[in-house]
Amino acid sequence: MLHAVRTAYYDSPDEIPEIPANEALRVPMGPRALPQDLRERMRSARELLGKAERELLPTGLPVFDRLLDGGLPRGELVEVVGGRSSGRFSLVLEVLAAATRSGEAAALIDLGDHLDPARAEAAGADLARLLWVRPRTVEQALAATEMLLGAGFSLAVVDLGLPPVRGGRGIEAGWLRLARAAAARSAALLVSAPYRASGTAAAAVVELDRGNARWLRSGASPVLLAGLGGRLALEKRRGGAAGRSAEIAWRSAECLAPPAPEAQPARFFERPRLAASA
Repeated sequence: MLHAVRTAYYDSPDEIPEIPANEALRVPMGPRALPQDLRERMRSARELLGKAERELLPTGLPVFDRLLDGGLPRGELVEVVGGRSSGRFSLVLEVLAAATRSGEAAALIDLGDHLDPARAEAAGADLARLLWVRPRTVEQALAATEMLLGAGFSLAVVDLGLPPVRGGRGIEAGWLRLARAAAARSAALLVSAPYRASGTAAAAVVELDRGNARWLRSGASPVLLAGLGGRLALEKRRGGAAGRSAEIAWRSAECLAPPAPEAQPARFFERPRLAASA
């Protein structure tokens, strides 16, 4: 590649020499051919898209919203990964409740078959705005989600349940189609999985780790489970910075009722984890 240009002047066109075909002039291309100050201001298409303003759907969980810079981004796939008793389905219920309370039409594609409508209503969900789909395999879940996004639902939540996931993990092409469908409709798409399932289709991945249990003791009453602690960690964010984390607490439904008048003041304490037996 040539890095210098020679200038020559001729009195007539007849004096201009012919350039052989195998010695054609090649012009430098790419960022290196630009001046230094211009190269420093250049940005890739991915960086420009990442900095674009996104319309957000608040989840009702301030900790989760802060990790996602304000809420679920419409038009993108967000995956939440968590094991057994991590509070992952509780997070799903909070997201559905926040969306339906604000007047959004939401769909839960419940492969794990974990939804209790009474519990969802107690969490604040408007059941009249919630569609409950119960597929049997991952392939059916993907197909149902794609159809619902095309039908105009502003929020679709896919819960894959607990391992082993029925029907396998699905195929990469299916998750990519869902991400494109969400982008085409500007819909929020949340995938709740026991392990990474959506691959490169996810614009953001949040891992939910289980913390210690919190127990409630009130006088001579039996010890009750007051709630669970956990930690949310942003493992991936397309166009943004990952690595952030925050604590979250889930409160048990049994602790929502006020104590009896004669009961002693309740106190919280943490019980050590028991070692798993073989």
